[in-house]
Amino acid sequence: MDNNTKFYSHRHPYHLVDVSPWPILGASSALLLAVGGVMYMHSYNYGSFVLSFGFVMVLYTMIVWWRDVIRESTFEGHHTTVVQTGLKYGMILFISTEVMFFFAFFWAFFGASLSPTVEIGSIWPPKGIDVFKPWQVPLLNTLILLLSGITITWAHHAILYNRRRSAIRALFFTVLLGAIFTCLQVMEYLEATFTIADGIYGTTFYMATGFHGIHVLIGTTFLIVCLIRLRSSHFTSKHHVGFEAAAWYWHFVDVVWLFLYVSIYWWGGAPYL
Repeated sequence: MDNNTKFYSHRHPYHLVDVSPWPILGASSALLLAVGGVMYMHSYNYGSFVLSFGFVMVLYTMIVWWRDVIRESTFEGHHTTVVQTGLKYGMILFISTEVMFFFAFFWAFFGASLSPTVEIGSIWPPKGIDVFKPWQVPLLNTLILLLSGITITWAHHAILYNRRRSAIRALFFTVLLGAIFTCLQVMEYLEATFTIADGIYGTTFYMATGFHGIHVLIGTTFLIVCLIRLRSSHFTSKHHVGFEAAAWYWHFVDVVWLFLYVSIYWWGGAPYL
Protein backbone atom coordinates (compact mmCIF):
# COMPACT_ATOMS: atom_id res chain seq x y z
CA MET A 1 0.00 0.00 0.00
CA ASP A 2 1.23 3.49 -0.83
CA ASN A 3 2.82 5.22 2.14
CA ASN A 4 1.05 8.43 1.18
CA THR A 5 -2.34 6.83 1.70
CA LYS A 6 -4.07 8.57 4.57
CA PHE A 7 -7.28 6.60 4.83
CA TYR A 8 -7.71 2.88 5.19
CA SER A 9 -10.88 0.85 4.69
CA HIS A 10 -11.83 -2.78 5.05
CA ARG A 11 -14.18 -4.81 2.95
CA HIS A 12 -15.86 -6.86 5.67
CA PRO A 13 -18.68 -6.16 8.16
CA TYR A 14 -16.72 -7.12 11.28
CA HIS A 15 -15.43 -4.76 13.94
CA LEU A 16 -11.71 -5.01 14.63
CA VAL A 17 -11.36 -3.32 18.00
CA ASP A 18 -8.56 -0.92 18.83
CA VAL A 19 -5.79 -1.85 21.24
CA SER A 20 -7.26 -1.65 24.73
CA PRO A 21 -5.82 -1.95 28.26
CA TRP A 22 -9.10 -3.25 29.70
CA PRO A 23 -8.67 -7.02 29.05
CA ILE A 24 -5.37 -7.25 30.93
CA LEU A 25 -6.65 -4.91 33.65
CA GLY A 26 -9.83 -6.98 33.99
CA ALA A 27 -7.89 -10.24 34.25
CA SER A 28 -5.50 -8.78 36.83
CA SER A 29 -8.38 -7.33 38.85
CA ALA A 30 -10.22 -10.66 38.85
CA LEU A 31 -7.06 -12.43 40.04
CA LEU A 32 -6.62 -9.82 42.77
CA LEU A 33 -10.24 -10.30 43.80
CA ALA A 34 -9.82 -14.08 44.04
CA VAL A 35 -6.56 -13.80 46.01
CA GLY A 36 -8.16 -11.25 48.32
CA GLY A 37 -11.10 -13.58 48.90
CA VAL A 38 -8.79 -16.42 49.89
CA MET A 39 -6.77 -14.14 52.18
CA TYR A 40 -9.92 -12.79 53.82
CA MET A 41 -11.41 -16.24 54.45
CA HIS A 42 -8.13 -17.40 56.02
CA SER A 43 -7.87 -14.23 58.15
CA TYR A 44 -4.59 -13.10 56.61
CA ASN A 45 -3.34 -9.57 57.21
CA TYR A 46 -4.64 -7.05 54.64
CA GLY A 47 -7.03 -9.70 53.28
CA SER A 48 -10.03 -7.39 53.49
CA PHE A 49 -8.06 -4.58 51.81
CA VAL A 50 -6.94 -6.77 48.91
CA LEU A 51 -10.48 -8.11 48.49
CA SER A 52 -12.00 -4.62 48.49
CA PHE A 53 -9.36 -3.24 46.12
CA GLY A 54 -9.85 -6.12 43.71
CA PHE A 55 -13.63 -5.63 43.80
CA VAL A 56 -13.31 -1.89 43.09
CA MET A 57 -10.91 -2.55 40.20
CA VAL A 58 -13.28 -5.12 38.67
CA LEU A 59 -16.13 -2.60 38.84
CA TYR A 60 -13.93 0.10 37.33
CA THR A 61 -12.89 -2.18 34.47
CA MET A 62 -16.50 -3.08 33.75
CA ILE A 63 -17.53 0.60 33.65
CA VAL A 64 -14.77 1.84 31.34
CA TRP A 65 -14.85 -1.23 29.09
CA TRP A 66 -18.60 -1.08 28.54
CA ARG A 67 -18.31 2.69 28.11
CA ASP A 68 -16.04 2.01 25.15
CA VAL A 69 -18.49 -0.56 23.75
CA ILE A 70 -21.32 1.99 23.97
CA ARG A 71 -19.15 4.57 22.25
CA GLU A 72 -18.24 2.14 19.46
CA SER A 73 -21.88 1.26 18.97
CA THR A 74 -23.70 4.57 19.36
CA PHE A 75 -21.25 7.23 18.22
CA GLU A 76 -18.75 5.47 15.96
CA GLY A 77 -21.16 3.15 14.13
CA HIS A 78 -18.99 0.03 14.34
CA HIS A 79 -21.80 -2.34 15.32
CA THR A 80 -23.02 -3.58 11.98
CA THR A 81 -25.73 -6.22 11.63
CA VAL A 82 -23.10 -8.96 11.72
CA VAL A 83 -21.51 -7.51 14.87
CA GLN A 84 -24.92 -7.24 16.54
CA THR A 85 -25.61 -10.89 15.73
CA GLY A 86 -22.30 -11.87 17.33
CA LEU A 87 -23.14 -9.89 20.45
CA LYS A 88 -26.50 -11.65 20.69
CA TYR A 89 -24.85 -15.06 20.39
CA GLY A 90 -22.40 -14.05 23.09
CA MET A 91 -25.25 -13.07 25.42
CA ILE A 92 -27.02 -16.37 24.74
CA LEU A 93 -23.87 -18.30 25.61
CA PHE A 94 -23.40 -16.24 28.77
CA ILE A 95 -26.97 -16.95 29.92
CA SER A 96 -26.37 -20.65 29.15
CA THR A 97 -23.45 -20.66 31.58
CA GLU A 98 -25.67 -18.99 34.17
CA VAL A 99 -28.22 -21.78 33.71
CA MET A 100 -25.52 -24.33 34.51
CA PHE A 101 -24.49 -22.23 37.51
CA PHE A 102 -27.94 -22.41 39.07
CA PHE A 103 -28.39 -26.01 37.98
CA ALA A 104 -25.61 -26.92 40.42
CA PHE A 105 -27.54 -25.32 43.32
CA PHE A 106 -30.75 -27.11 42.39
CA TRP A 107 -28.80 -30.38 42.15
CA ALA A 108 -27.46 -29.87 45.67
CA PHE A 109 -30.90 -28.98 47.02
CA PHE A 110 -32.72 -31.95 45.50
CA GLY A 111 -29.84 -34.28 46.32
CA ALA A 112 -30.22 -33.40 49.99
CA SER A 113 -34.02 -33.15 50.11
CA LEU A 114 -35.03 -36.25 48.15
CA SER A 115 -32.84 -38.49 50.29
CA PRO A 116 -32.34 -36.81 53.68
CA THR A 117 -29.67 -38.45 55.79
CA VAL A 118 -29.89 -39.72 59.35
CA GLU A 119 -27.78 -36.78 60.55
CA ILE A 120 -30.62 -34.37 59.76
CA GLY A 121 -33.36 -36.64 61.08
CA SER A 122 -34.19 -38.37 57.78
CA ILE A 123 -36.78 -35.68 57.05
CA TRP A 124 -36.90 -32.53 54.96
CA PRO A 125 -36.80 -29.77 56.05
CA PRO A 126 -34.48 -30.86 58.87
CA LYS A 127 -35.64 -30.68 62.47
CA GLY A 128 -35.23 -27.26 64.04
CA ILE A 129 -35.54 -25.36 60.75
CA ASP A 130 -38.47 -22.95 60.67
CA VAL A 131 -38.92 -22.48 56.93
CA PHE A 132 -40.54 -19.49 55.24
CA LYS A 133 -44.23 -19.73 54.44
CA PRO A 134 -44.53 -19.74 50.63
CA TRP A 135 -47.80 -17.75 50.59
CA GLN A 136 -46.34 -14.65 52.22
CA VAL A 137 -43.28 -12.64 51.07
CA PRO A 138 -42.07 -15.33 48.59
CA LEU A 139 -45.41 -15.23 46.76
CA LEU A 140 -45.37 -11.42 46.74
CA ASN A 141 -41.86 -11.44 45.28
CA THR A 142 -43.01 -13.93 42.64
CA LEU A 143 -45.84 -11.61 41.59
CA ILE A 144 -43.43 -8.66 41.51
CA LEU A 145 -41.00 -10.43 39.19
CA LEU A 146 -43.80 -11.66 36.94
CA LEU A 147 -45.09 -8.09 36.70
CA SER A 148 -41.58 -6.85 35.91
CA GLY A 149 -41.43 -9.36 33.06
CA ILE A 150 -44.57 -7.75 31.64
CA THR A 151 -43.25 -4.19 31.99
CA ILE A 152 -39.92 -4.97 30.33
CA THR A 153 -41.76 -6.63 27.43
CA TRP A 154 -43.88 -3.48 27.22
CA ALA A 155 -40.68 -1.42 27.03
CA HIS A 156 -39.28 -3.66 24.29
CA HIS A 157 -42.36 -3.34 22.12
CA ALA A 158 -42.42 0.43 22.69
CA ILE A 159 -38.84 0.66 21.41
CA LEU A 160 -39.73 -1.44 18.36
CA TYR A 161 -42.56 0.99 17.53
CA ASN A 162 -40.45 4.11 18.28
CA ARG A 163 -42.57 5.08 21.30
CA ARG A 164 -39.75 6.50 23.35
CA ARG A 165 -41.76 8.03 26.20
CA SER A 166 -43.75 4.84 26.68
CA ALA A 167 -40.53 2.80 26.67
CA ILE A 168 -38.96 5.07 29.30
CA ARG A 169 -42.06 4.76 31.50
CA ALA A 170 -42.16 0.96 31.21
CA LEU A 171 -38.44 0.57 31.85
CA PHE A 172 -38.67 2.83 34.91
CA PHE A 173 -41.42 0.61 36.33
CA THR A 174 -39.23 -2.46 35.71
CA VAL A 175 -36.32 -0.92 37.62
CA LEU A 176 -38.67 0.07 40.44
CA LEU A 177 -40.06 -3.47 40.70
CA GLY A 178 -36.53 -4.89 40.77
CA ALA A 179 -35.62 -2.56 43.64
CA ILE A 180 -38.77 -3.54 45.57
CA PHE A 181 -37.93 -7.22 45.12
CA THR A 182 -34.45 -6.65 46.56
CA CYS A 183 -35.83 -4.74 49.56
CA LEU A 184 -38.33 -7.49 50.33
CA GLN A 185 -35.64 -10.16 50.08
CA VAL A 186 -33.41 -8.24 52.49
CA MET A 187 -36.35 -7.98 54.92
CA GLU A 188 -36.93 -11.72 54.53
CA TYR A 189 -33.30 -12.48 55.36
CA LEU A 190 -33.42 -10.23 58.43
CA GLU A 191 -36.45 -12.10 59.75
CA ALA A 192 -35.03 -15.58 59.06
CA THR A 193 -34.61 -17.89 62.04
CA PHE A 194 -31.77 -19.83 60.42
CA THR A 195 -28.46 -18.90 58.82
CA ILE A 196 -26.21 -20.24 56.07
CA ALA A 197 -24.33 -22.19 58.76
CA ASP A 198 -27.41 -24.17 59.82
CA GLY A 199 -26.70 -27.40 58.01
CA ILE A 200 -27.49 -28.41 54.47
CA TYR A 201 -30.83 -26.58 54.38
CA GLY A 202 -29.36 -23.22 55.35
CA THR A 203 -26.47 -23.66 52.93
CA THR A 204 -28.57 -24.59 49.90
CA PHE A 205 -31.25 -22.00 50.69
CA TYR A 206 -28.93 -19.03 51.04
CA MET A 207 -26.62 -20.05 48.19
CA ALA A 208 -29.51 -20.42 45.74
CA THR A 209 -31.66 -17.46 46.79
CA GLY A 210 -28.64 -15.29 47.66
CA PHE A 211 -27.00 -15.69 44.27
CA HIS A 212 -30.36 -15.06 42.65
CA GLY A 213 -30.60 -11.85 44.66
CA ILE A 214 -27.15 -10.84 43.39
CA HIS A 215 -28.36 -11.49 39.84
CA VAL A 216 -31.40 -9.29 40.47
CA LEU A 217 -29.06 -6.50 41.60
CA ILE A 218 -26.90 -6.95 38.49
CA GLY A 219 -29.98 -7.04 36.26
CA THR A 220 -31.41 -3.92 37.91
CA THR A 221 -28.12 -2.10 37.34
CA PHE A 222 -28.16 -3.31 33.73
CA LEU A 223 -31.66 -1.88 33.30
CA ILE A 224 -30.70 1.44 34.95
CA VAL A 225 -27.92 1.85 32.38
CA CYS A 226 -30.41 1.04 29.62
CA LEU A 227 -32.84 3.60 31.07
CA ILE A 228 -30.13 6.28 30.99
CA ARG A 229 -29.24 5.34 27.42
CA LEU A 230 -32.91 5.32 26.41
CA ARG A 231 -33.36 8.83 27.80
CA SER A 232 -30.27 9.87 25.82
CA SER A 233 -31.80 8.46 22.59
CA HIS A 234 -29.18 5.75 22.17
CA PHE A 235 -31.69 3.10 21.07
CA THR A 236 -33.65 2.90 17.83
CA SER A 237 -36.17 0.39 16.57
CA LYS A 238 -33.43 -1.25 14.47
CA HIS A 239 -30.49 -0.94 16.83
CA HIS A 240 -31.00 -1.75 20.53
CA VAL A 241 -28.86 -4.80 21.23
CA GLY A 242 -27.88 -3.46 24.67
CA PHE A 243 -31.51 -3.33 25.72
CA GLU A 244 -32.26 -6.76 24.25
CA ALA A 245 -29.38 -8.26 26.23
CA ALA A 246 -30.72 -6.68 29.42
CA ALA A 247 -34.24 -7.93 28.68
CA TRP A 248 -33.03 -11.49 28.05
CA TYR A 249 -31.04 -11.41 31.28
CA TRP A 250 -34.08 -10.14 33.21
CA HIS A 251 -36.34 -12.84 31.80
CA PHE A 252 -33.71 -15.40 32.81
CA VAL A 253 -33.78 -14.01 36.37
CA ASP A 254 -37.58 -14.30 36.36
CA VAL A 255 -37.54 -17.94 35.24
CA VAL A 256 -34.90 -18.91 37.82
CA TRP A 257 -37.01 -17.36 40.57
CA LEU A 258 -40.05 -19.39 39.49
CA PHE A 259 -38.00 -22.58 39.87
CA LEU A 260 -36.69 -21.37 43.24
CA TYR A 261 -40.16 -20.55 44.48
CA VAL A 262 -41.69 -23.86 43.42
CA SER A 263 -38.82 -26.07 44.59
CA ILE A 264 -37.37 -24.38 47.68
CA TYR A 265 -40.22 -22.32 49.10
CA TRP A 266 -43.28 -24.38 48.11
CA TRP A 267 -42.16 -28.00 47.67
CA GLY A 268 -39.18 -27.77 50.06
CA GLY A 269 -41.35 -26.33 52.84
CA ALA A 270 -44.36 -28.60 52.25
CA PRO A 271 -44.23 -30.41 55.65
CA TYR A 272 -44.69 -27.07 57.42
CA LEU A 273 -47.49 -25.63 55.28
